[in-house]
Amino acid sequence: MSADEVDEYLARLDEPKRSTLERLRQSIADAIPEAEQGLSYGVPVFRIAGKPVAGFSAARDWLSYLPHSGAILGTMSDEDLDGLSASKGALRFSIDQPPPESLIRRLIDARRAEASV
Repeated sequence: MSADEVDEYLARLDEPKRSTLERLRQSIADAIPEAEQGLSYGVPVFRIAGKPVAGFSAARDWLSYLPHSGAILGTMSDEDLDGLSASKGALRFSIDQPPPESLIRRLIDARRAEASV
């Protein structure tokens, strides 16, 4: 795994997707600076002790935060997810605005507790 892989992933994206995901990447890195960055199944992932804790991806019309758990997003309130679209395994958001950093930190904290890392 290498952060260079994430750099390459982001470099292939058009604006504003690239800069939005770069901001999200920085928020995740600030929350878990000890995490290793790389790609898993073709999308960026942050791992701690080999366990995926957070990730993100780009689609044609939206971007996604990936908690790498089917249970984490279900623990968030409607207020937490205001204006965002959540499925069991992904939090979708617009291509020009990442989710609030406070939400990202709560999602990461929940995943770390779940994964015991």
